[in-house]
Amino acid sequence: MLATRGLVEITRLGVAMGGESKTFYGLTGLGDLIVTCGSQHSRNRRAGHLIAKGYTVEQAKKEIGMTIESMDNIDSAYQLAKKHNIEMPIVETVYEVLYHGLNPKEAVNILMTRELKAE
Repeated sequence: MLATRGLVEITRLGVAMGGESKTFYGLTGLGDLIVTCGSQHSRNRRAGHLIAKGYTVEQAKKEIGMTIESMDNIDSAYQLAKKHNIEMPIVETVYEVLYHGLNPKEAVNILMTRELKAE
């Protein structure tokens, strides 16, 4: 669910900013998303697990010890979604977890109980 809806979100934003939707279904879009979501070696995935355990953003960054693209870019994605009036519930919910203290379990509940869509 997360990967499928995530791909829809990033494609929606990319197209709104002038990209081609097919770009997001290749290695740099879908390929990267699969690795990020599925690999236990993914810094983004590892950081997500730490946040779910109660680590702060700074604690997670320190624990990983390398760049965590998702944390470094979530504010930009959030702001771009607002600027282009693009619905990005995953981005919005993760932003709320990282910067406004939304409980990660509640965030999962919010995302999992959203209305079903075509994706």
